[in-house]
Amino acid sequence: MTNQPNELDFELSGIVVIGSSCSGKTTLAKQIAGELGSQHIELDAIHWMPDWVQRPSEELRKLTAAVVAQDRWVVDGNYLLVRDIVWERATTVIWLDYSFPVVFYRALRRTLSRSLTGQELFSGNRESRAQAFFGKESVLQWVITTFHRRRREFQQIIRDDEFPGLKFVRLHSQRETGWLIG
Repeated sequence: MTNQPNELDFELSGIVVIGSSCSGKTTLAKQIAGELGSQHIELDAIHWMPDWVQRPSEELRKLTAAVVAQDRWVVDGNYLLVRDIVWERATTVIWLDYSFPVVFYRALRRTLSRSLTGQELFSGNRESRAQAFFGKESVLQWVITTFHRRRREFQQIIRDDEFPGLKFVRLHSQRETGWLIG
C-alpha cells in the first residue's frame, strides 16, 4: 500500500529511494539523509568501478550488505541484484514515479551538463559526449528503454506485497516530493 506524502511517518533505520534513472533519486536521498543525520548510500557508486567496469556480483552483494548493516541509512538505487539485501533491512521505500517527459527532460539536462563539464560521478568515471548521446550505454537510451518496464516492475512489487511490513510512498510529482521534505 502506498501513502500520501503528508501521511509519512519515517522509521529512521532504513530508507530506500527508487525510481527511473534520472528521476532524482540521489538528490532526494541526500536531502533525506541530511535531514535525518543518516548515512547516504548511492548504489551506483558501489556498483561502478573505474573505467565503467561493473563490480562482480558477489562483491557488490557483500559491500552492500556491509553498508546496510549499519543502524541508520538512506539508499538510492534500483539494483535487483541487491534488492533482497537492502529491502529486507529497510523500513520505507520512496518511489519517485514521475512522468516520462519529466524524467526524460531531467536526463537530457543532466547528460548535457555532465558531458560538457566533465563532472566526475564515482570512481573517477565521467560521461563523455559520445557515450552520453551515441553509445550503446547512452543514459538517454537507457531512460527510454527502461522507464515503462521499471514502472510496471515497481507496481507489481507493491501489488504482490513481496516485502510485507515495508512502507511504500509513491510520489508522482516534484510538488509531492516537496511536501515530503518540507
